[in-house]
Amino acid sequence: RRPLFFRKAVDAAVGLFSIFAVAVAVGGMAWIICTVISRGLPAIDFGFLSNPSKPYGIPDSGIANALLGTLFITACAAAIAVPLAVAAGIFLAEFGRKGKVPAALRFSANVMMGMPSVIVGLFVYTILVIPTGNFSGFAGAVSLAIIMFPVIMRTTEDMLVMVPDTLRESALALGMSRARTTLCIICRAAKNGLLTGVLLSLARVSGETAPLLFTAMFADSWPTGFFTEPTANMPVLITEYATNSPFEAMHSAGWGAALVIALVVLAVNIFTRVAFRDRKRSR
Repeated sequence: RRPLFFRKAVDAAVGLFSIFAVAVAVGGMAWIICTVISRGLPAIDFGFLSNPSKPYGIPDSGIANALLGTLFITACAAAIAVPLAVAAGIFLAEFGRKGKVPAALRFSANVMMGMPSVIVGLFVYTILVIPTGNFSGFAGAVSLAIIMFPVIMRTTEDMLVMVPDTLRESALALGMSRARTTLCIICRAAKNGLLTGVLLSLARVSGETAPLLFTAMFADSWPTGFFTEPTANMPVLITEYATNSPFEAMHSAGWGAALVIALVVLAVNIFTRVAFRDRKRSR
């Protein structure tokens, strides 16, 4: 048996290391946030938010077209991924818990979640951009939908599996069909978790740049040709302004765009947490 002072020393060392790890994590996050705010806030004004982006060196450049293009791409990606992924998650949780096909689907989803996003971009570039001969916002949406799919599917499965089996048994005992039980009882009981999965997938793709570089590219115009033309978007705009432009004004605009997209993601997360908390209290 080890001496008491040795055990106390180990306990103190572990405690100090834990405090140090927390300080590094919190300090690093605070450093990033403070840097983005301090360098991005001076660039934000009404013109910055309402004007479209412009070629390098032209004054009064904004991010309005990139914001709108990001909204179109993300909404289209969600429209593609959410129904398919939720349906796949329902199948795995309610109708295919065992078997080779469900196991293969789970394995594929796990591999896809760890796959570098640039590979997804190259894949969509090969199957959509090259055959059509055009970069487009739709191609970008397809690449983001592929990234979103496994996250939503696995989250949906996990949330549905967590619903007690007594709910299923009670509904079936009352004469409800398996499909109606799943859609009306099980999914309703797990709806907060399902929405969380969708939001997690949106957070996963909100800052993805590599897939959009190969699919949507960028344009200093409004996203009118979503299916046939390059589409402005925030991640690529930030990359272009921050790294490729020789003008300091563009660098500042890149920091401003980074601050805007960070605030949007933060606002969505806060709204979701507050809404869920109010619903739980009302129950």
